[in-house]
Amino acid sequence: MTKRSFKGTWLALTLVLVLVLAACGNKEKNNAESSAPASESPSETTSATASASSEPSESASAVDSLKGKKIALVMRFNTGTFSAQYVDGVKKQVAKFGGEVTVLSSDNDLAKLAANLDSAINQKFDGILVDHGDASALTNGLNNAKAAGIPIVAFDSGLNAFEGITNLAQNDQQLAEFTLEKLAEEAGGKGNIVKVWVAGFPPMESRQISYKAFIEKYPDIKEIAAFGDASNPQLDTQNKLEAVLKQHPKKGDITAVWASWDEFAKGAANAIKQAGRDEIKVYGIDLSDEDLKLIQDPTSPWVASAAVDPTSIGTVQVRYLYQKFHGDTTDPVVQLEPVFVHRDALPKDKVITTAELSQYVKGWGSSDLGNTDYLKELEASVGAK
Repeated sequence: MTKRSFKGTWLALTLVLVLVLAACGNKEKNNAESSAPASESPSETTSATASASSEPSESASAVDSLKGKKIALVMRFNTGTFSAQYVDGVKKQVAKFGGEVTVLSSDNDLAKLAANLDSAINQKFDGILVDHGDASALTNGLNNAKAAGIPIVAFDSGLNAFEGITNLAQNDQQLAEFTLEKLAEEAGGKGNIVKVWVAGFPPMESRQISYKAFIEKYPDIKEIAAFGDASNPQLDTQNKLEAVLKQHPKKGDITAVWASWDEFAKGAANAIKQAGRDEIKVYGIDLSDEDLKLIQDPTSPWVASAAVDPTSIGTVQVRYLYQKFHGDTTDPVVQLEPVFVHRDALPKDKVITTAELSQYVKGWGSSDLGNTDYLKELEASVGAK
């Protein structure tokens, strides 16, 4: 009886031990399964991906920060259709970036120009564009803008000595060379010419360098009169050239007029046409829709001009300002290359505008200069609203 009882007890203990071990094995398996990453269902994966993509990327955040900028355009003067198309280029590009522009024109008054720059700084504009500035008049204001952390991009202003300012400039010497060389070619390397030019503007000073070289290169081309006033350029040129024409009344006395600005060219063309001196040709610089219409007119003395698209200038200038907003390091000088436009290259059966000019003159028109991927993204984002 005792022996059987012992055997029964031993069997019972063995059975209990087997059950305990089996239970421990199951527990470890369950723990291992619970600690492993759960496999996601397709719907859970899709949901997670959608959630991640809905969060703004760093790039999107940077692009959004460029929207809503307040820009001041400080201009020495806002005269003529070239300036009008330039301003239009600025306004349209800023609008495409989701910003606003305030134009502060100074009527060719340097004191007012300086005051306008000071006003832009005091009003805490996000950025400032300067058109035809003057270094001596703007020194204090430019230093104040730098201290205030307001970025500046200038056009035809000669502010290269000021650190941090990006300076856009046309290749002014080439502008002059294009027109002067064509004048010499069509005049046969000889004749009497009138120069309409004004000192005191960086682009004008650069154009004068080419003019001096031209006079030295062609000794048989003589300058018989020179004048120019930027305050009322078209009317002043017309009045003064009328007086010169009376001093030289015979056909052949004057071969051509070289006008270093389109406003000068328009005034010269008016004076020549009214005097009936159709033998005198006008060669100008700069080009707008109004200018192009005159050049296409076969009765107009104005036959050619060299220029950069004014709308494109405004567009490029705005892009470089927004690069500064983005924190990019921009070049201190950006040069815009001109093209030469002669009546002979234009259609004779219809009148075209500068928007169509690229079909007839290579190199004219919109430029991608200064554009970046994030600026294209910004423009697309604003346009999508």
